[in-house]
Amino acid sequence: MEKQNICKFITTQESGQLYARNFFFESLVQHSGEERRLNEHCLYLTAGGEGRLCCAGTCCPLTVGTLFFSFAGIPFTIENSRELHYYCISFTGTRAEELFQRFGITPGRCVFEGHEGLLPLCQESLARADEDNIDLLSESLLLYAFSRLKKDDRTGSDLVSFVVNYLDEHFTDQRLSLGQLAAAAGYHEKYLSHVFKKRFGMGFSEYLKLLRIRYAVTLIENGVTSVKNVALLSGFSDPLYFSRVFTETVGVSPKHYRNRFT
Repeated sequence: MEKQNICKFITTQESGQLYARNFFFESLVQHSGEERRLNEHCLYLTAGGEGRLCCAGTCCPLTVGTLFFSFAGIPFTIENSRELHYYCISFTGTRAEELFQRFGITPGRCVFEGHEGLLPLCQESLARADEDNIDLLSESLLLYAFSRLKKDDRTGSDLVSFVVNYLDEHFTDQRLSLGQLAAAAGYHEKYLSHVFKKRFGMGFSEYLKLLRIRYAVTLIENGVTSVKNVALLSGFSDPLYFSRVFTETVGVSPKHYRNRFT
């Protein structure tokens, strides 16, 4: 067979930043079953044992080779059923949100099976890591793990694909409602509500709040200091309601969260 030159063009250019904060292996899972909220996103790869991730009202089993995520400010639990252990990279940066949207990763869709092939690379990278290269190794591994994912095909459900894209583009619109979404999709509101809850494990309103709070966290981390402005830019018309939802979701008020970055 003749060898041929191969050239593949890059058509997508990302402009945001991505920072890996920690890269570790956890063999004794702490806080099993306890609700946790972190200030950073985390990517995990199950290396052995069994467990369960619960996030945004949905629980998924964790077995060897399962890749899964937790999100900054979003409560979750990891249950250790049988000697669960995993690799973890925590990360922040504006590009994180771009990657979540690009690959359709949401609190309702954050568990991906069949990635055992990443385990030797994780083991080797962590073994080689030192203070001079750990940032390069962890960020490279993080991006490679993302590259292994494919946006959900949503087989047989172009409707769900439309809903995800529509919400990604319009969640900051203060007037956005289930009725508006149903009208845009061309489906009855009750039917859309049923499909939405079945697919995402939560109602439309709860999912929309999570999208907006995640964006609010990103705004604060990137220097927007006015709570009122954060609320309005995130899609909340009432700053007081925003503060209440933010506190319930993240565990601290927007002002307290802002003080961590000022």
